[in-house]
Amino acid sequence: MDAVRVALLREVLAGTEWPGAARRFAGTLRRSVVPAGGNLLLVGTEAYEPWHLAAHLVDEAAWSGLPELAPTLVRHRVLPGDAPHLSVGLSRLEAARRGHTLLVVAPERPGDGLLERVHDARRAGATVLSMDGGDADLGTLAHEVLSVPDGVAELDLDTVQHLVSAAAGENSLPVQRGPRRFRDRLARLADQLAAPPPSRW
Repeated sequence: MDAVRVALLREVLAGTEWPGAARRFAGTLRRSVVPAGGNLLLVGTEAYEPWHLAAHLVDEAAWSGLPELAPTLVRHRVLPGDAPHLSVGLSRLEAARRGHTLLVVAPERPGDGLLERVHDARRAGATVLSMDGGDADLGTLAHEVLSVPDGVAELDLDTVQHLVSAAAGENSLPVQRGPRRFRDRLARLADQLAAPPPSRW
């Protein structure tokens, strides 16, 4: 999802909790990985692999000049012949310790094996962040949680991942202002759409 679509999405969701919640979560992610020099591990569940979020974070790392945002995608199943960046299995979580950040994306309840590995990583000193569907067990293990329970009318967990990855790469957080009229928001969006894209070099 490009910057224009993210801007449109934020405008659509203005007045809801989601843009602010995504920025807060992204700020926590950034504060965890940048001082540590990276060491971001990204893992999903056995049924859900967050490769799309991994790709967006790699893009944001390049565009923002913050290579620390680029994650290592940890996979439940690694197949022979997979590319090196797709060949990191769950055993990688055993090496997580202080200075590592473990980002878990779990639309559904993680299996007990993953929960045990997350628990071990936290006990070893890793920072655990969770984007999930509201699982209580995972929530108790995470230092920071962004939950999107089933039945939320505005969006789903995939959409929230776009908001989080875009916010993580922002060079500064927007200034919070008082409530704006619809016309003001529309004018601001028009300015954003008409502006030239930021330089990526």
